[in-house]
Amino acid sequence: MMRSCLRRNRRIAYAMLGRAVLVCATLVGMGFLLGPSAAYAAEAKIAALERIFAGEAPQSIDELKALESHLQSLAKKVIPCTVGVRVGAAQGSGVIISEDGYVLTAAHVVGRPNIDVTFVLHDGRTVKGKTLGMNRSIDAGLMKISGDEKWPHLEMGKSAALKEGQWCIATGHPGGYEKGREPVLRFGRVLKNHDTVIMTDCTLVGGDSGGPLFDMDGNVIGINSRIAGPLNANMHVPVDTFRDTWDRLVAAEAWGSMPGQTPFLGVQGEPEAKDAKIAKVYPNTPAEKAGLQTGDVILKFDGHEITDFASLSKLVGDQAPGDKVKLEVKRGDETINVEVVIGQRSE
Repeated sequence: MMRSCLRRNRRIAYAMLGRAVLVCATLVGMGFLLGPSAAYAAEAKIAALERIFAGEAPQSIDELKALESHLQSLAKKVIPCTVGVRVGAAQGSGVIISEDGYVLTAAHVVGRPNIDVTFVLHDGRTVKGKTLGMNRSIDAGLMKISGDEKWPHLEMGKSAALKEGQWCIATGHPGGYEKGREPVLRFGRVLKNHDTVIMTDCTLVGGDSGGPLFDMDGNVIGINSRIAGPLNANMHVPVDTFRDTWDRLVAAEAWGSMPGQTPFLGVQGEPEAKDAKIAKVYPNTPAEKAGLQTGDVILKFDGHEITDFASLSKLVGDQAPGDKVKLEVKRGDETINVEVVIGQRSE
């Protein structure tokens, strides 16, 4: 009797063990099925976002939600690094791109090198700094926050790799900084990309000048420059140009001229001369007002040695209308100093 009960109990135990093994195997099998499925869904989401970032429109509600979620994450990354800029009475925007506080902005926001600037951080705090270099020809400018504090910052991307139709975002302070309002984010596409200018349809207004343009990874690809007639056709300085002229910008050099503000002196060089000898002084020009004369030889321009008329023309072209420049001039057997105010050529 007892043996019979034992045999029956063993059969029950074996049956229960078999069912347990079957259940475990089923659960393990389901785990293997769910794992690859979830991974596939994640991969599909990433692939969809990459396709959208490259210029395609979202194809479903899920893709729209994925894009919205990405933009929200991106905003948390880029807004703390976007700053308001005050130079005198003028206002603009900028972006911090290094831990020690270098700020990319537009040349027309800089105004001129080595002057005081106030930065307004995204939370409303203000810090002081200085303007540095500027390339007026393409509207690239650099500033720096004063002090030794470490700042949140963003990486400079590669503007040369941008494609037409690619999605992008711009931030800044439209209309100037407003208390209680963080930098505003705008979403758009790249319309054109050239060596010296990027065009997008991000909606920008005054006050956004100097603010950053980002790719969809949050890398700085440009700086807001000229705002066109329609609000959604705007020009940005490619970030690669900052990298190419970095040493000059850090050294607080200023060169080139803003569009429509061509500088001029008002003299013509002697064609056969090997120096910067003046053959003609045009009437009612900065040169005539400064007292330059036919036959004068310009030896130095703003402290720079002048070797020929071409070198003089280049240095004049690096000024801005209204700049005061000291010239060293040879007149007969004398060497004299002359101060001239650079003029603006009528277009």
